[in-house]
Amino acid sequence: MHNAAKGSGAAAGADDQVAAQRRRGNLFVVVAPSGAGKTSLVNALLERESNIRLSISFTTRAPREGEADGREYHFVERARFEAMIAAGDFLEHANVYGNYYGTSRRWIEEQIAGDHDVLLEIDWQGAAQVRKLFPGVVGIFILPPSFEELRRRLRARGKDAADAIERRMASAREEISHVLEFEYIIVNERFESALDDLIAIVRAARLSRAQQSHRLSKLIDEFR
Repeated sequence: MHNAAKGSGAAAGADDQVAAQRRRGNLFVVVAPSGAGKTSLVNALLERESNIRLSISFTTRAPREGEADGREYHFVERARFEAMIAAGDFLEHANVYGNYYGTSRRWIEEQIAGDHDVLLEIDWQGAAQVRKLFPGVVGIFILPPSFEELRRRLRARGKDAADAIERRMASAREEISHVLEFEYIIVNERFESALDDLIAIVRAARLSRAQQSHRLSKLIDEFR
């Protein structure tokens, strides 16, 4: 029994080493309904944690006031976006309210191979596409504390008309119906507590066996 367990552990370790060599950095996917506070949490995480890079998506929608190309999004014409789809340039892409959004596959692969952690802010459908190509992705879902609190936050932003808010609420129901497909779930009731939870997930992922078996291989070999 002891020998079987030892063999199983060795096999698991070998599998983890292969996984670590294939993806040296972590890939985090953060999903939340509009108004749950995802962007604020992600921005605060990036300020506090080093070696984690935010993927900048491509989109066909027009820049909003204060947005800059290459900062919030890479703004491109629809024809170019569709050509990029045909060329297989996107890790994932979706049509949202008539506009395309997509994540650069090459950039993600280069960052992870260079031992950098990467974070994606996408929807549940994009997360499902990413998971097919990166089975080791760390999925994080941000929940509001209640349905009514989500509606209150959307109204408080003052960005949308009443009918647009109701469309976002309907989308939230669809988004949240997929919450149990994610490894981690954070309720953003108090911002600082939610941020602490997000940071804890990132740090724990960096200490996983798959990651540490590669980074600490020389140290581990000393004790063999």
